[in-house]
Amino acid sequence: MDQLYLNVITKKRRRLVKAAVFFTTFVIFFLHFMSITDSNPFQEVRSWKLNNIRRTLSLSSTEAQSGPVNCDRSHSIYDLCSINGPTLLDPTTSTFSSMGPTTNSYSSALLLKTKPYPRKRDKAAMSKVKEVTLTSVPPKLPCGVTHTSPALVFSTGGYIGNFFHQFMDVLIPLFITVNSFFPENRDFILVVSDYQDWWTPKYKDLLPHFTNHPIINMDNETITHCFPSVIVGIVSHGYMIMNPTLLPHPKTLVDFHYLLHNAYHQDHDDRDNIINTRPRLVLVNRKNNVGRVILNLKEVKSTANELGFDVTVFEPNKNTSLVESYRLIHGSHVMLGVHGAALTHFLFLRPGCVLIQVVPIGTQWVSDHYFGKPARVLGLEYMEYKVRLEESSLVEKYGANHLALRDPQAFHGGNWSNMKVYMKDQNIKLDMVRLKIYLKDAYNKAKRFMDNNES
Repeated sequence: MDQLYLNVITKKRRRLVKAAVFFTTFVIFFLHFMSITDSNPFQEVRSWKLNNIRRTLSLSSTEAQSGPVNCDRSHSIYDLCSINGPTLLDPTTSTFSSMGPTTNSYSSALLLKTKPYPRKRDKAAMSKVKEVTLTSVPPKLPCGVTHTSPALVFSTGGYIGNFFHQFMDVLIPLFITVNSFFPENRDFILVVSDYQDWWTPKYKDLLPHFTNHPIINMDNETITHCFPSVIVGIVSHGYMIMNPTLLPHPKTLVDFHYLLHNAYHQDHDDRDNIINTRPRLVLVNRKNNVGRVILNLKEVKSTANELGFDVTVFEPNKNTSLVESYRLIHGSHVMLGVHGAALTHFLFLRPGCVLIQVVPIGTQWVSDHYFGKPARVLGLEYMEYKVRLEESSLVEKYGANHLALRDPQAFHGGNWSNMKVYMKDQNIKLDMVRLKIYLKDAYNKAKRFMDNNES
């Protein structure tokens, strides 16, 4: 099974090489030139990317200083700050203070504030993120604990309670950031603000693949910590994507997919795949009046069974084991569900398997960007089932001629509060004649996958 992943990654990387050659050559030349001209006293081999943070990312911040404390505000999604040298964290005030020598070149004290969560224009999300302070003012407190590894600081506030946002806002940006600044090793320490007690246990199998060190819960600490340097913030390239040309070593979502594979895959999963000759379909169900519910779920399950699938109804919640979820999804051949957070589990599917996303009225853009495009990047057979008027419960509420149904884009106008009509108020009764066509196609694709990979 590992060979299948490696083949996909190899093909993807070959296509990236030409695009990345010029960028990589430029970065190497630029870093070499700057290493000759820079007089920074804190150059260390293991943290050279930290010490050249602005040069590595070609930052052009209005708050960039000649001293050790810097913040880049130029990105639309995130801010990225750093202290380029010995740093003391006072967790009681969420303040990082530079401990480097003060010279005339650092003419005035600098104090910068940031929220280390990559949705900086989203007021609702950022209202749940604590502000962190970086300052060039020497700390008055001594080091309580001294670390020899740099710190990477981010928040698990915002929308972290939503499974989709756990990946889009934290885990994928964390992967990008780690591969931007620590591609050679895992010798850095994660410092988490707005700490959620459930978060570390939930991702206990995945987090060791990012760092070798225990995580520091900044909210629960009272003692000071000292680091050789610090980055505050994580890098996001957008909705469930990675731009390989922005990374020192080109990476895509395929590489993140393989990271998940390494964290959660177990050898017996492959043996189990050989036992059953019927394709396995995971039917993702939304319940508890959250909107976008499949009203005729039993009929959908029955029809899929009749067509030759082994069907499992998947109803994940915040306590669902990721190990068990991975085993179920990774061992399946088709995933079917309405647009929603639970579809994020498509990241556990194997390349060549099928994802059928039911796209409710008014959700075309988010459906494509959140799941459709990433699924194609991962080499999945992506199928899109667009809900028609007669399949949506909104027809009963508004009537077929209402603007909300005739022109959803004009109705919501990019206003998320208006999008709630489509996200919360809408349920779906699937047309079984239409759906059967999709299921037959998915069955054929699944059988081909099984013949090629499981025989």
